[in-house]
Amino acid sequence: MLTELDIIFLILSIAEFIIGMLGNMFIGLVNCSEWLKNKNISLADFIFTCLAISRISQLSVLLFESFTMALSLHLHLNYKLAKSITLLWRITNHLTTWLATCLSIFYLLKIAHFSNSFFLWLKLRMNRVFLMILVFSLFFLILDFLLLEAFNDLYLKVYIIDEYNVTIYIDERKTLFVQTLTLLSLTYSLPIVLSLTSLLLLFLSLVRHIRNLQLNSMGSRDSSTEAHKRAIKMVMSFLFLFILHCFSTQVTNWMFLIFWNNKFAKFVLLAVYLFPSGHSFILILGNSKLRQKALKLLCHLKSALKRENLLQLYT
Repeated sequence: MLTELDIIFLILSIAEFIIGMLGNMFIGLVNCSEWLKNKNISLADFIFTCLAISRISQLSVLLFESFTMALSLHLHLNYKLAKSITLLWRITNHLTTWLATCLSIFYLLKIAHFSNSFFLWLKLRMNRVFLMILVFSLFFLILDFLLLEAFNDLYLKVYIIDEYNVTIYIDERKTLFVQTLTLLSLTYSLPIVLSLTSLLLLFLSLVRHIRNLQLNSMGSRDSSTEAHKRAIKMVMSFLFLFILHCFSTQVTNWMFLIFWNNKFAKFVLLAVYLFPSGHSFILILGNSKLRQKALKLLCHLKSALKRENLLQLYT
């Protein structure tokens, strides 16, 4: 039987899911239609499209987990199904994290100006750089799988032990819980470091660019300056949402292990939706092509509503 809290939790989960799906499906459809029309796709649009597809999958897994928690389905799921859902979550989370990190590095290589030979070498080989980053990220995905083998055994046993013995079981395995969760959280550290480095280098490039313009008496505003500022805003927004996502994911893991029977614990999961849902709209606002398409769509919907209202008045 659903309680009032369960209903509120499900309504909020579905609302965040719909918002995220709208943003990510819009990005995917716009870029795929452009790809089919032009028979070609830029590296940025390819990353955007892959990111949108991975986030659609991630949001679907999150919604399933929300229904699982609200309806207490975890008590009825068998071990293999529960393990498959956990693995699917880690795969989609891994892809969205590393694709968003690639986007931060793309902004750095595309916009920043440095005379360093290594930076120039990377700039000329952007396609290979991103391929190498994604291949390298597979190492962390394999590490995730190995850790999850241990973590799943601990985590899923919580749900098959009766309420009297679950506290004793968790207390006995507390050290192993801490070690496993700590190692799982460390897989987020490299994407954060790479994105933070991209942000700092973009800021340094912007400062140098403005200084050069002022020395040449050209003011402090031009197309390159604006491109720097837009890229910095995009990377900063990604970092903020990503750190919030990492924190809320870890808090969710801890809450369900320590306060597994608390009726408010499930609400922590709502914060996990913010990254795949909110960041998609930031990407739309920060990309001129997507922003223009979104404005056209909104204008079309507005005019359609006006026509419908006029028809209702005259009928």
